[in-house]
Amino acid sequence: MQITFYGAAQTVTGSQHMIEVNGLRLLLDCGLYQGKRAEANERNRHLPFDASKVDVMVLSHAHTDHAGNIPNLVKSGFKGDVICTHATRDLCSVMLLDSGHIQERDVEFVNKRRKKRGEPPVEPIYTQADAAASLDSFSSQGYNRPHTIAPGITLTFLDAGHMLGSASVVLDIEDRSIGKDVRVVFSGDVGRKGIPIIRDPQPAESADILIMESTYGDRLHEPYPDAEKELERIINTTYRRGGKIIVPAFAVGRTQQLVYTLNQLASKGDIPRLPIYVDSPLAVNTTDVFRSHPECYDSETQEFIMQMNGKRDPFGFEHLYYTRSVEDSKQLNFLLEPAIIISASGMAETGRILHHLKNNIEDRRTTVLIVGWQAPDTLGRRLVDGEKIVSIFGDKYHVAAQVEVLNGFSGHADRDELLGWVEPMKRKPRRTFLVHGELSAANALASSLRERFGLQVEIPAWKQSYEVRGAAGYEQPGLGLRLND
Repeated sequence: MQITFYGAAQTVTGSQHMIEVNGLRLLLDCGLYQGKRAEANERNRHLPFDASKVDVMVLSHAHTDHAGNIPNLVKSGFKGDVICTHATRDLCSVMLLDSGHIQERDVEFVNKRRKKRGEPPVEPIYTQADAAASLDSFSSQGYNRPHTIAPGITLTFLDAGHMLGSASVVLDIEDRSIGKDVRVVFSGDVGRKGIPIIRDPQPAESADILIMESTYGDRLHEPYPDAEKELERIINTTYRRGGKIIVPAFAVGRTQQLVYTLNQLASKGDIPRLPIYVDSPLAVNTTDVFRSHPECYDSETQEFIMQMNGKRDPFGFEHLYYTRSVEDSKQLNFLLEPAIIISASGMAETGRILHHLKNNIEDRRTTVLIVGWQAPDTLGRRLVDGEKIVSIFGDKYHVAAQVEVLNGFSGHADRDELLGWVEPMKRKPRRTFLVHGELSAANALASSLRERFGLQVEIPAWKQSYEVRGAAGYEQPGLGLRLND
């Protein structure tokens, strides 16, 4: 069995992991890489493997860094199934079309500049039509329902507790090269216990080979109730000084989590009755998908809905407004009173959030609230790092607004929660590969896993391949390794 790490290797973006076994090629995730724009364009446009030779793809969840390059995969010749949970399939149906629209819009802007310089036009990585075509490849299955997806390979999804539909992937493989059964577990993105809407993460019973995320492997989050109290404090403080709260938030998952929490705070009278705007067409469409999958809700959300004879909407309440049209979005520029504006993208790289930041970031009354992980070289990371001059649409702006960071709203498990996810495994993995984390976070988690469980842990580099032997519970020396250039 060979495993190659084509993305999310020593970084938190662009998840792509290839398993080759029994003459088959199975791809775990196909996400977009986010970072420096020239590098991101090159890596996203040109897949680092032959898509036509991939037999099947398994998708952990619908976030862009895990699912966002599926249209390019299909466009490049992939003919197999993309297998995911039911909710992930529905979320991808809105997310990928939106991503195609962004690709087209960005290329239109770039080509105007290229035309002025006498340069030939460029094509989008993929279009809305490509995204729509890719949806024909999707096939879904429920949690805890094993299915044979290829000869000798059985797939089971476990609830990862990260977002609606998110899954950890369990692959039971008959490895003919060694004559043994091997269980490969891919954690996907592991969530946190007690966060709103979705159920707690479900650990795997056992693993021979573990591919595990490490996003927050070097730190601890504040408890969610503390984060809720901090949100209440930030809103009330900003309201008293007459400012707006501008929140860059991922349209898929984080926005719905925030809306649900604001709903609870407002119903208890813990925050003032100020208008709350969700200004993202994708977030509006995603919220409709959330409403259609109550089977993914945790017991607290189910109980919240059952109040008022089951007519309570966790994603709708008085003073909450969803804006779809560009005209409605532009009207938010003229708000004079305090308000909360939640808009995408979550790393403040594209979308309507850039207009809200441009119009408010030089106002000392404003609070910019960061509620998710920010990749290096993004505007969101620059704000978190305290840069005082930032570029938006090519113009420089002085950051006079207060910048607040709430990691307690993260959908990613912290170090102790990741260790707690591994601990219940009755048979611990003989080989563990840490992905989806910056090197410092991965190194810290690797040390913790070695110290607590005695695991053999590797931190793959981009395009690094491993020939895995002796991972099926019997002694066989060696771990073959080679680098793909």
